[in-house]
Amino acid sequence: MLPLLSHQQTLEPVYLAYLDALEQSEYSGDIDKRYSARLVQATDNSVYQFLPQAVLYPKNQQDIQIALTLAATDAFRSVTFSARGGGTGTNGQSLTHGLILDVSRYMNRVLEVNAEQGWVRVEAGVVKDALNDALRPHGFFFSPDLSTSNRATIGGMINTDASGAGSLVYGKTSDHVLALRSVLIDGSVLDTQPLDAGLLCNPDNVSDNPLGQKLISTVAAVCREKRTQIENQFPKLNRFLTGYDLKHVWNDNLTQFDLSRILTGSEGTLAVITEAKLNLTPLPTERAMVNIKYDSFQSALRHAPSLVAARVTVVETVDSKVLNLAREDIVWHSVSDLIQEVPGKVIDGLNMVEFAGDTVEVEQKLASLEAVLTEQISKGECGVLGYQVTQDKPSIEKIYGMRKKAVGLLGATKGRRKPIAFAEDTAVPPEKLADYIMEFRAVLDGHNLQYGMFGHVDAGVLHVRPALDMCDVEDEKLLRVISDQVAALTLKYGGLMWGEHGKGVRGEYGPSVFGNELYGVLQDIKGLFDPDNRLNPGKLVAPKHTGALYYDIDSAKRGKFDRQIPIEVRDAFPDVMNCNGNGLCFNYSSYSPMCPSFKVTGDRVQSPKGRAGLMREWLRLLEAEGVDVNALAKAKPLGLLQRVQNTLNAQRDYDYSHEVMESLKGCLACKACSGQCPVKVDVPKFRAQFFNIYYQRYLRPAKDYLVAGIEDSLPLMAAAPRLTNFAAQNPLSQWVIKKAIGYVDAPALSVPTLKQRLDGHASRGYDLAALQAIPEEARSQFVLVVQDPFNSFYDSGLVLRFIQLIEKLGLKPVLLPYKPNGKPTHIKGFLDKFAKTAQSSADFLNQVHKLGMPMVGIDPALVLCYRDEYREVLGANRGNFEVKLANEWLLNVIKDLPAKAAQGKQYTWFSHCTESTAKPNTANEWTKIFAHFGAKLTAVNLGCCGMAGTYGHEAENLERSKALFEMSWQQTLAKIEQPQVLVSGYSCRTQVKRFAGYKPKHPLEALLELANI
Repeated sequence: MLPLLSHQQTLEPVYLAYLDALEQSEYSGDIDKRYSARLVQATDNSVYQFLPQAVLYPKNQQDIQIALTLAATDAFRSVTFSARGGGTGTNGQSLTHGLILDVSRYMNRVLEVNAEQGWVRVEAGVVKDALNDALRPHGFFFSPDLSTSNRATIGGMINTDASGAGSLVYGKTSDHVLALRSVLIDGSVLDTQPLDAGLLCNPDNVSDNPLGQKLISTVAAVCREKRTQIENQFPKLNRFLTGYDLKHVWNDNLTQFDLSRILTGSEGTLAVITEAKLNLTPLPTERAMVNIKYDSFQSALRHAPSLVAARVTVVETVDSKVLNLAREDIVWHSVSDLIQEVPGKVIDGLNMVEFAGDTVEVEQKLASLEAVLTEQISKGECGVLGYQVTQDKPSIEKIYGMRKKAVGLLGATKGRRKPIAFAEDTAVPPEKLADYIMEFRAVLDGHNLQYGMFGHVDAGVLHVRPALDMCDVEDEKLLRVISDQVAALTLKYGGLMWGEHGKGVRGEYGPSVFGNELYGVLQDIKGLFDPDNRLNPGKLVAPKHTGALYYDIDSAKRGKFDRQIPIEVRDAFPDVMNCNGNGLCFNYSSYSPMCPSFKVTGDRVQSPKGRAGLMREWLRLLEAEGVDVNALAKAKPLGLLQRVQNTLNAQRDYDYSHEVMESLKGCLACKACSGQCPVKVDVPKFRAQFFNIYYQRYLRPAKDYLVAGIEDSLPLMAAAPRLTNFAAQNPLSQWVIKKAIGYVDAPALSVPTLKQRLDGHASRGYDLAALQAIPEEARSQFVLVVQDPFNSFYDSGLVLRFIQLIEKLGLKPVLLPYKPNGKPTHIKGFLDKFAKTAQSSADFLNQVHKLGMPMVGIDPALVLCYRDEYREVLGANRGNFEVKLANEWLLNVIKDLPAKAAQGKQYTWFSHCTESTAKPNTANEWTKIFAHFGAKLTAVNLGCCGMAGTYGHEAENLERSKALFEMSWQQTLAKIEQPQVLVSGYSCRTQVKRFAGYKPKHPLEALLELANI
């Protein structure tokens, strides 16, 4: 039996009192004390896990001032804070056991763009790519780049002094900070910007904040006094990050001082940055990328310095492991033509070289490099196998998209050991990189470890991720050993262990890098800003006399908790366990399919990463209660009366399972995560597993039974469609259904029905024996149409037109008998029923499959269910039947048909979420098909329409469903003439009809029109 689960992680009394006082103050932001919210913020993109006390979401700077001012009172001086943005840190940068200050939910505005002077003013929670969206119309971009740019915030970039591709040309974040506005530990506000040295003589000239005056004067004096030691001690690196940048607070001739350089890279340990004024870079007029292919990763590394000497803008390198993982991912379809294989050769390394600037300059540099590469290939030099050039901007962005996804792709490595981040952003002088990497590899090879490598060789930064199993205690110990070895190795080569992503928990290596004297200066600066060590304590340095750092390499890791879950349970929930926290599901863009529930709520609990984290804790708590989850999944529900009682007591009795349910029921089951997530986390899969177990203890809502039974009841309702529609579509019935069941806007059954439309038609009257009697050579002329519940009963005209199209193409359609697919039952977690339905349908379809005639389905979600959920649940019992999507089938058919002349027709195709992520080449296939029929098809990239099967029909989801539609579909539809709109998903067409007021055509209907011209 599923027991009541309690986490026993209650708030400490001082934090509870503080949060109560904050609620009574003028603070206007959100305060989230839910255990689920705390768990989601307990991890980032690292191996660490620190559970915070609560999460604050300030709406403005005043909220942060109020929070810190309250905490400055004697009663709350033990309360600590850590500012957080996108949560993309790779070494626990923003993790804390205190309070999280998450600025990403509300403080995400672009406040001012000054194109004339080339600067922008933003709030700290703005996502980097969102900022560039706002700047693009002005001809500028914020140039420091990073792989997580679609979810990393500007505040996070400033706090880690982030940089990435092209940093030799574009620099780091600190090179672009013109001014900062921050809230200090006492709640006061400090503005920082470059100051002439002469102004420092009078504190009133530098700030009207007394604490700010002290900070500026003291830091300026210390850094000037220690200038010689700083120059001698700090490594000479483009990517050098100290945490507190003592070297650059003064300019080279000591005429200008800027405290912002201390704050940039401080990881929230000195102040809470709320606003930034940033300088901008003009967009280049011309870009060109050369993808150079090598016989080995070492060849790619050793060739890089000569590429840098060619004055390129970017040199990015990936090894064969990353390339091979990319080939298995959804991202590869977009770049395969740009990174083609070299006949007879194996590509084991790749350098992606970009030139950017004015047209003449780029063309000259490109021609020069091509001449050199061609000669090297002809002579067999430098390990160069070949190269490809593209000057198409969208193609260049696709290449970068593949490279940016490399971080997450490594998490898709098979086996228990996964490449992880802990020593993966080391920096050494670029000319020493190849030798350094050879020694680095020797260290890892000495421990018999696999690893992936990629990075910015032009800056001497290479990301190396050794594969370890953090559930294995010995591997956790090995992480410490390797960290120490790498830290020593970087010093040997004049480099640094934290060259790009900040220190996080690696502050313990500071003294060996800076020396005791300068490390003492860093401690003094921390003490000036935060004497009680309450801002992100335990990171970088601690004030003197406050003891050792709270956190180090050995601090609590996710693996400590995960290993409490038995291996057999971990194996039963692989999607839950494999989430590595890369956070791609936090993508800010409303035009990206993943993840609609996060986009519409802004709540990280409502995301694939959040859901996986909550499920891991659920599995851990069940094990702590001695419950065998695998056995529980096969158990029968409690008796009705017991479930009624448990449900009635749900408000009284805390049960952690309710928090998991709250997260999972917000999922749209669109399956975008299963395709777009680098490690293929399939939330609908483990959502169904959880529902199946949860409802053994509690009552199911009535709407679940309605949805799960729809496939079985539709044939009965279609026997009297007008009567059914009258009974269900009148206002009184709709009101009752909404109030009693929680279901809204249910579509009407088709009238006439499919059976009536095809009365007497040759496609009716399926007879297996007659089909078996057809000679083998004649069977290729037949097409078997697989019915689905939605199109057959709610859009029967589409099925008719598909049959007419098949006939128009000179083929013979056969309508297979209707068989429930089972997807609605799977979505609602009726797993036993789904398994029975799936086996029944699979048995039938396998029987038909033996005919050797193509089987084709219309709705993408239902067809793909045959491939995914059927295989998952039935295993080998699924058989080998294949149901093709209409576009897959047509792509083969048109090979034998003459192409039609151009007819001047134009269409725009809107894809279904499941379709576009599971089959990313679908748009290209439809485009090719329409071109064959003499028409031009344009595909648009959009987010979820908000319907997602029956999600949008559930009353509790109605507002979110509408908001999702408005995010990307509504405005895109408004720009296109209605006859040109084509939508392949039934649920998407239903949503357009509901909120746009018209029913769009399916691509098959447009093709029939073209075929009849």
